[in-house]
Amino acid sequence: MLQVQVLRDDTKRVIEGLAKRNLKDAEELVNQAIENDKQRRKTQLDLDELKAKSNANSKKIGELIKDKKTDEANDLKNQVTQAKDQIKTWEENLLAFEKKLQDILYKIPNVPHEKVPAGKSPEDNKNVHQHGTPPTLYAGALPHWELIKKYDIIDFDLGVKISSAGFPVYKGKGAKLQRALINFFLAEAEKAEYIEIQPPIVVNEASGYGTGQLPDKEGQMYFVNEDGLYLIPTAEVPITNLYRDVILNEENLPVKNAGYTPCFRREAGSWGAHVRGLNRLHQFDKVEVVQITQPENSYQVLDEMCDHVQGLLEKLELPYRKLLLCGGDMGFNSAMTYDFEVFSAAQQRWLEVSSVSNFETFQANRLKLRYKNREGKTQLLHTLNGSALALPRIVAAILENNQTEVGIKIPEALRKYTGFDWIN
Repeated sequence: MLQVQVLRDDTKRVIEGLAKRNLKDAEELVNQAIENDKQRRKTQLDLDELKAKSNANSKKIGELIKDKKTDEANDLKNQVTQAKDQIKTWEENLLAFEKKLQDILYKIPNVPHEKVPAGKSPEDNKNVHQHGTPPTLYAGALPHWELIKKYDIIDFDLGVKISSAGFPVYKGKGAKLQRALINFFLAEAEKAEYIEIQPPIVVNEASGYGTGQLPDKEGQMYFVNEDGLYLIPTAEVPITNLYRDVILNEENLPVKNAGYTPCFRREAGSWGAHVRGLNRLHQFDKVEVVQITQPENSYQVLDEMCDHVQGLLEKLELPYRKLLLCGGDMGFNSAMTYDFEVFSAAQQRWLEVSSVSNFETFQANRLKLRYKNREGKTQLLHTLNGSALALPRIVAAILENNQTEVGIKIPEALRKYTGFDWIN
């Protein structure tokens, strides 16, 4: 959530930045927030003055009674009584202004960083780095949804039987490959000095609002109505919310956490060949990395997190590209996002496997996540997160890119985790 002071003090930059997102009512929303805040502050000022005057009159009543000035005392009592009613009304008005302001602010996405290109769709994203050469497969090579049947390692039909579409069952070497990837990603995160967290996989409404999934992505989250809890779409939500309403000391920064969780997404409205097989699921596994740092360091940290993801992909021997997302393709909370895509040789297309984002103070403002610097000043922190990595499309690319006529070869970096070199 953007700070109101930023909207007031830097209105032109905010509106110009939001234009990169093609948000049609950006200027209207910003102006509504500023005007509502103006009315809120005036109401607060008038309320404070009325309370101060009423308190002074209350004290004066006792003095008048002591001096036997009964008529004057009674007159002030009437004024104090009337003031109490007025105070109650103004307090209700203040709450209404605050709620309206909050509702407006929830509709305004983060302002893209100045380096973020303008654009409307993925076609406008900027390819900033590419690594590796797509493999040449043998004649008759199969897409992963055929390979998993051939080697009996993932079963979508069983998933439909016990749940519904988009909830696969991993079997045998398929299950072991999943576990191996999770252990590999966590081990690499530990080498990079991330502290592992195993969080709950359901969160309350406050957590959803804290990291910005609510109200923006409410329709994409599974909701447990009886308990008022949401199944997490990513470990970012519970891990970042560990620090909600927390003031950190500067010497404890940066915070570096990593966590493995299953993730749940309704993916409403998704259909077509591009979501076939493992390309898009309702439940999937992912290792997430989260950092919290001082504002002046956050873009260096963003680069470091991208380097970490690149290292994982290179160790898995997967051709990949790094994209700087345009304003129209970025998430609601992000100030800058890099997507990583691996090349699927059998599908002949790029598959997104990671997003690494800097949210600047957008989440921290919602979370009231601050730090006290060496001068004793308290200010908001910057939050960042990234997939390191999401499993389904990584598995799809490993299966497709490493298939041979005699089986599927496991990348060398994974073999100590799988306990086998081939799926055949």
